[in-house]
Amino acid sequence: MRIKIINTLCLGLVLAGFLTGCSTTQKVTSSARTATEQLLISEAVMRSVATASDFSLPIPQGSVVKLDMFGISGDKDLVKGVVVGWLGQQGYIAQDESATYLINVIVDSLGTEYSNTFFGVPPIAATLIPIALPKLSFYEADSQTGYARFHLDIFEMPSGRFVGTTPPFIADTHFNMHTVLFLFKFQRTDLASPPSTGSFTNLVR
Repeated sequence: MRIKIINTLCLGLVLAGFLTGCSTTQKVTSSARTATEQLLISEAVMRSVATASDFSLPIPQGSVVKLDMFGISGDKDLVKGVVVGWLGQQGYIAQDESATYLINVIVDSLGTEYSNTFFGVPPIAATLIPIALPKLSFYEADSQTGYARFHLDIFEMPSGRFVGTTPPFIADTHFNMHTVLFLFKFQRTDLASPPSTGSFTNLVR
């Protein structure tokens, strides 16, 4: 009976060591945002103006405009840079001096959403023996979505007369990482050139 117990414990230790040895630990980022998250946000902003080619501003082409930014996101400067480029493509001049129109860029929403789907064994902390088991994912999906929405309010200068507003500029992006049978990973994304974090399979878009 004692030998059977010892054999069972040894088998359990070997199995735990094997599972622990097969686990992988990856440091996500050492910066404020991962490169993937930055791309999700920036590409969402750029796509929002790319889909607005049929927008027409209620002011003459060639007008000099001044931009003011409003919103709670810390990434408003990114939106401003993209909007300045878009206005230039539409035939407007963005500068503060000699501006005849003021454009308030209202950033309604700019950021990422994250969700996780997990099927497997959660990490187990040992109590009786000094061995802990890592998380074992039979299937896991980490889903990230980038979203951008903003609009432009236009005023005449120096009178401050309200001229008009644009429909919202809206776009989203996604980056999903799937894990199957503990170690096999693959990605699904609509980002143009996402960073590769290393996996057993090639990138799938």
